[in-house]
Amino acid sequence: AWDLAHVGNYEELWILQRVAGLAPTNEQYDDMYDAFRHERFVRDELPLLRGAQARDYLAAVRERVLATIDSLELDAPGQDDPLLADGFVLALVAQHEHQHGETILQTRNLLGARVAPLALAPVPSNGEDDLATAAVPGARVRIEAGTHMIGTSLEPRAYDNERPAHEVQLAAFEIDRYPVTNAQYVEFAESGGYDDERVWSADGWAWRTADDERAPLGWQRASDGSWTVARFGVTSALDPLEPVQHVSWFEADAFARWSGGRLPSEAEWEVAARGTDLSGANLGGLRGGPSRIGSHPTSASNAGCEQMLGDVWEWTSSEFDGYPGFRAFPYREYSEVFFRSGYRVLRGGSWATHPRAIRTTFRNWDHPQRRQLFAGLRLAWDV
Repeated sequence: AWDLAHVGNYEELWILQRVAGLAPTNEQYDDMYDAFRHERFVRDELPLLRGAQARDYLAAVRERVLATIDSLELDAPGQDDPLLADGFVLALVAQHEHQHGETILQTRNLLGARVAPLALAPVPSNGEDDLATAAVPGARVRIEAGTHMIGTSLEPRAYDNERPAHEVQLAAFEIDRYPVTNAQYVEFAESGGYDDERVWSADGWAWRTADDERAPLGWQRASDGSWTVARFGVTSALDPLEPVQHVSWFEADAFARWSGGRLPSEAEWEVAARGTDLSGANLGGLRGGPSRIGSHPTSASNAGCEQMLGDVWEWTSSEFDGYPGFRAFPYREYSEVFFRSGYRVLRGGSWATHPRAIRTTFRNWDHPQRRQLFAGLRLAWDV
């Protein structure tokens, strides 16, 4: 409920109040839906707009915004407001809404059978099964050592944490062509990976033992030894060729160590992802889940990696921090307050991510114990 009205309030704050200079609908909303004034665990104590009220508020804000947009001086000669340049404020608000749409899907998935099932059902595209059968889990591509450019200074929609473009020095490495599959992860779970303290970081082992985790979120072991997975309240057999999802960073890191590989740094990930074709990716929530590996060869990156955008977010080894030359914009609380605080970076988006809210430079971040994300992993290897 909070997220739903927060989307409308964010749109009102940035377009109607900040840019157009209009009065707020209700000053109480500006306080109540400020993510930094009210932590998640106290939001249910607030007098939130519920159901129809929240939707009515969203509709009223959108109507005012659409009536105002034509009067905004986007790219007008001589205008010096960076919020208006290249229509940044409109992209900011649109991306924000798409991001919260995915958050709401995560919440619906956590609620499971307590809410009506969503009308989401993965439907293989033509030839997908044949393509997946031809894919080889664990296949790798090599990235040569050298100087590489990451980040962006030109993408008008980019957030502050994606800027500026800058050079990084990377040693040669290999990276998996595909994300890690359910079948690969089953092997880890069934071979005692969750009981082998040697492959877990100290913090990861403390988390694993405290919560007695034994498998990714939603997995269940059937009496015949097979695995099932619950998705939006519907239980089905685990597809061995789907990318594993709903694993924490702790689990991803442990799996990587158990495999003899490692998680890629976000710089390595971005270099390997360069040139990925967005149009060939599984994005936008149209399928209701990740595609089998090998299903989207037309989305391959310049290096030959597939499914780097869409399907599952991929954990990296990197802690979230600013790039050299970082400048907070349009507000510190979007990125800067999270720097060097233990958050781990995820890249690439998931099947639920809107195409307008992802690119190869986009940086997501979260706590290492979080599992509600549609997140998996891809392995890197030293050479």
